[in-house]
Amino acid sequence: MTTSPSPSLPDRDLLLWMYERMGLIREFEERLKSLVERGVPVGPVHFYTGQEAVAVGVCAALRPGDWIASTHRGHGHCIAKGVDVKPMMAELYGKATGTNRGKGGSMHITDVRVGMLGVNPIVGMGVPHAVGAALSARVRGTDEVAVAFFGEGATSMGVVHEAMNMAAVWSLPVVFVCENNGYAQATPVEYAVAADRISDRAAAYRMPGLTVDGQDVLAVYEAAREAVRRGMAGDGPSLVECMTYRYHGHHQGDETLRYRTADEERTARERDCLRRFREVLSAQGVAASEIDGLDARNRERLDEAVAFAEASPLPGPEELLANVYVETLS
Repeated sequence: MTTSPSPSLPDRDLLLWMYERMGLIREFEERLKSLVERGVPVGPVHFYTGQEAVAVGVCAALRPGDWIASTHRGHGHCIAKGVDVKPMMAELYGKATGTNRGKGGSMHITDVRVGMLGVNPIVGMGVPHAVGAALSARVRGTDEVAVAFFGEGATSMGVVHEAMNMAAVWSLPVVFVCENNGYAQATPVEYAVAADRISDRAAAYRMPGLTVDGQDVLAVYEAAREAVRRGMAGDGPSLVECMTYRYHGHHQGDETLRYRTADEERTARERDCLRRFREVLSAQGVAASEIDGLDARNRERLDEAVAFAEASPLPGPEELLANVYVETLS
């Protein structure tokens, strides 16, 4: 099934939260991009800019106790699920106050306290983590739901299909979210994927599949909310494909015009999810000054996050082996 739901408007507080989270992700990524360009040693970075509506639309449908598992392009997922941007930035600076105490960097940010199971640098490998979390809910007799984010390139990975099959066989509460941004690094989806829509593959696992406009946060939210409801009710997993677009290259050193045209990029930016949602808020009577205030507060948060990271200490020598090897009882 490849139709989009008709979005209905959530209450005003949730609408404002959605805009604030999307704006915070955008500000975080653009600030980080400027730091990378200035030579700040933050390590390899994959920017989420342009895809904010997917992370926020999905996470808006979750509860604090639900889980998500991410990808190498995971900053947006972290922020949408509630990870604090201060320790996130400190982690990128390699500081001891980071989410992983400065040992992980961009592709390992984790905060299980808010249900963020981890950014994962290996394509598709966060998917079985989400399935494992959902299985734990089943074993414990609770109603938590797990979300697996992955890109369209990951749908050619065996582990993704194995995880979907297991979730379907055991009717686990998993929402599989494919962020189809059109390119696996530089490979266009139509060249690499033998399907008109990724969501068509859901039928092979007896789960519903839906394709939505990933630049419309309300459409994503409606699809995610229904998938979460199914999981909570014991009706098993769902697959939601979100059609989106990354504004920057695969990583910070990638030149997109080697494989994309300037016209394509310009057309994609004309459908910017933040700008479109700002228009929705305005139509609902939210004053421009209130929206601008959210943007200003997000800029302040990033000022504070960068200052926090720069002022934080580097890990000491005693941290070299700490939390690296499991300690077992003798």
